[in-house]
Amino acid sequence: MDTRGIIFDRVSLSYGRQLILENIVLSIDEGEFVCLLGPSGAGKSSLMRLLAGLAAPSSGEVSINGERVAGPGLDRGIVFQDYTLFPWMSAGENIVLALRQAFPHQLGWQLREVAEEFLDLVGLDQAFHKLPSHMSGGMRQRAAIARAFAVNPPILLMDEPFGAVDAVTRAKLQDLLLQLWQREGSERPKTVVFVTHDVDEAMILASKVVVIGMNPGRVKEVRTIDIPRPRVRRELYRNDRFQLLRNHLIELLQEDVMSELSSDRTVCPPGDGI
Repeated sequence: MDTRGIIFDRVSLSYGRQLILENIVLSIDEGEFVCLLGPSGAGKSSLMRLLAGLAAPSSGEVSINGERVAGPGLDRGIVFQDYTLFPWMSAGENIVLALRQAFPHQLGWQLREVAEEFLDLVGLDQAFHKLPSHMSGGMRQRAAIARAFAVNPPILLMDEPFGAVDAVTRAKLQDLLLQLWQREGSERPKTVVFVTHDVDEAMILASKVVVIGMNPGRVKEVRTIDIPRPRVRRELYRNDRFQLLRNHLIELLQEDVMSELSSDRTVCPPGDGI
């Protein structure tokens, strides 16, 4: 049995009496760009926390290259929606701090050079000394992405990282992420696991989409996105294959949404006010 890559082996997660994830069976190959797609509340972020080592499964096992995930590690970089930059440190200092933890034997000037290189790659060549409070949301997220790639982990975990920015900035950050993911020369690209509830975002980014159902969270379908790269937006929406896949994924998501709307939990009993 091939144990390379990421494997969720019959993983369930409960908080108290509430079952969040049930019997997750999933494999992610090295170098894949996988989007976890599902409605809010489906357990996507909980699944990501298990992979990051920030939570432990109630049953089953999460493993990376045959080793059980027992906690956080430098083999996994994480980018969250809320940027997670230390506010009292500049963009460059945030990156240097992460580099110092990952490469403790490198000299300060070497770490600074790497930080400057990755800030330049994300279009922040003038932002080394800028505090997060003096940067826009899109700039802060680019700095967080630069930090994650600078540390050079083989696995990058991204939990709805573009959810708090406007549509234009979101599209630019998506393109930037793909450029960095594919910027590995002759080496295999990083493995990226990306949480989203946006079907278009998943199809633009992913090589494989994992649709997560809800109540409790479960894998409904795994679908390969076999559309050639680079994926140009204005061409994608005229692509019949893209439209078929997009409509199929939307239907899968709507099944759970309609089920929730038709349940008694979403309707006020007679006589109840709002």
